[in-house]
Amino acid sequence: MHFDQRPKLERYDGYLFLVVHGYAVDWDDMETADPLELHMFVGDRYVITVHERPLPPLDAVWQRIAADGRLLHHHADHLCYMIVDAVIDSYFPLLDDLQLRLDQLEDRVLDSGFEVQLMEILNFKRLLIHLRKILSPQRDVLALLAKRGDGILSEKVAFYFRDVYDHALRLFESVESARELVGNVRDAHLWNASQRTNEIMKRLTILSAIFLPLTFITGFFGQNFESLPFGSELLMIGMLASCIMVPVVMVFYFIRSKWF
Repeated sequence: MHFDQRPKLERYDGYLFLVVHGYAVDWDDMETADPLELHMFVGDRYVITVHERPLPPLDAVWQRIAADGRLLHHHADHLCYMIVDAVIDSYFPLLDDLQLRLDQLEDRVLDSGFEVQLMEILNFKRLLIHLRKILSPQRDVLALLAKRGDGILSEKVAFYFRDVYDHALRLFESVESARELVGNVRDAHLWNASQRTNEIMKRLTILSAIFLPLTFITGFFGQNFESLPFGSELLMIGMLASCIMVPVVMVFYFIRSKWF
């Protein structure tokens, strides 16, 4: 009756109620990424699935059953396993694609020729936080399903769920690894931004240092006192020569000191 629930497992008389989440991401608009919520009622001889939006993993299971009639002879708990296994496995292509995009983003951040917006990095961080919030309780649910049979799930199917639980652990570890990578990419981006700012400040400081003596020379010789012999042509030539030589010498010194 109500969606927007976290993954969970509840036992009732004669059936189980199970909530698992798939996930869908539009890489062109990552802010619209949203879990695909699936509710399941599992009894001795039936499985009822409830969902608001299409789930490709669930459709794949129905197609597999339609193509192989022998699967219809399995019990309901085995069908539950097939559905949950398909939903969990659907995360692997997503995380592989995510890892590839993070590697490309890291290369762009480290290459000064590409401009990377901080919001792009934060979108990946937000996506990974959302995935972690889903996979963490989902891992706990699968741990419960992997226990020995309780009358509805047979011991054989519970053994199968151990494999699904192992997949959930691998997914959770992949998300944690991707989160660390996003943190490193963010730190590298902020470091690059700081380096660019320092480079700009260094160049502005060098320009100021070059023009500072020129300002002093032109200001000093620009004085107008009758008692000072500033009308001398030799003194004028010396002033002009100093305006040329001082910046040339300073630039040479800066280059030799590798300040440029």
